[in-house]
Amino acid sequence: MHNQKRIRDYGVKVGSIEPGSLNAITDVAGVTVGHVTLSDGHMQTGVTAILPHQGDVFHDKLIASSHVINGFGKTMGTIQLAELGTLETPIVLTNTLNVGTAANAVIDYMLEKNSDIGNTTGTVNPIVGECNDMFLNDVRRRFVKEEHVRHALDHTSVEFEEGAVGAGTGMLCYSLKGGIGSASRLVELGHGTYTVGVLVLSNFGMLSDLMVSGNPIGKVLKKHIQQSHKEEDKGSVMVILATDLPLSERQLHRILKRAVTGLSRTGSIITNGSGEIVLGFTTANKIPHAKPPKCLTIETIHEEDMDEAFRAAGEAVEEAVLNSLITAKSIVGRVGNERPAFKDLLEKLNISLKNP
Repeated sequence: MHNQKRIRDYGVKVGSIEPGSLNAITDVAGVTVGHVTLSDGHMQTGVTAILPHQGDVFHDKLIASSHVINGFGKTMGTIQLAELGTLETPIVLTNTLNVGTAANAVIDYMLEKNSDIGNTTGTVNPIVGECNDMFLNDVRRRFVKEEHVRHALDHTSVEFEEGAVGAGTGMLCYSLKGGIGSASRLVELGHGTYTVGVLVLSNFGMLSDLMVSGNPIGKVLKKHIQQSHKEEDKGSVMVILATDLPLSERQLHRILKRAVTGLSRTGSIITNGSGEIVLGFTTANKIPHAKPPKCLTIETIHEEDMDEAFRAAGEAVEEAVLNSLITAKSIVGRVGNERPAFKDLLEKLNISLKNP
């Protein structure tokens, strides 16, 4: 997308399932993504917005779920999401200390579109995820404003940039520059072909642990990089999974749990100081806000079909993380802090990533 070289362009094929046409979360019909990037000196941050469908998400809610792999995070809205199993707003990603700002902006966005909220019906549950970008960004300044969130929400598309953009502008991954990455997988079942799409905000891992298709490339790169600080993993990762598979909330939650397999295959050990949060939704069934006169009818796949979805989720997460790394560019940020870009190191050291 946007003519960026992604991990497959370096000869790396992740897994065995074929990706969608864009190999992105937006291969799931109706899903769009928008960014606002704030990159200037000590300001290295931004916003990424995901619209789950193009209609009225408050009145036509989606079955949704969340899964906490390691809970060192400040995500907003997951309590109600887990309790009711439905998504009723877009999902916004930003930095840790701008979660409140993002929530206010999402609330205003929803109030403008729905005059009944807080008037003739209940309130609204904004979903906001975060990672800490304080190494490159002066996070105390809280550069993200409500107008930035609104711009991201109002300017989404099926094609979007990856790497050091939007919420990923100031993020690190495996001690290199990280950020936004995406991937998808097509799930072939007897009754149809479905899509599992993933978007990650990567801000986790230690370089010595980085793996690409089983290749311990991080250990190789670490020998060539001088680091003045102790290598620690105190970041986070947000994983957003979208699918058009007909699923119950319970089935979706089971799929979200498998995101950890993709993270692990890139080298993550899910450390104490890293927050790994997975949010997911399916567009297959819409849940009306108003109570209908009859019982709801919800289609779901059989449990015997779940393994293909599990595999698809793991592969898409793994490739999304690698895409976040390979598309990111090096940035000099707060107090001169910087991290090298993965692609620059590969070129400098003439290292090939091609699958054997």
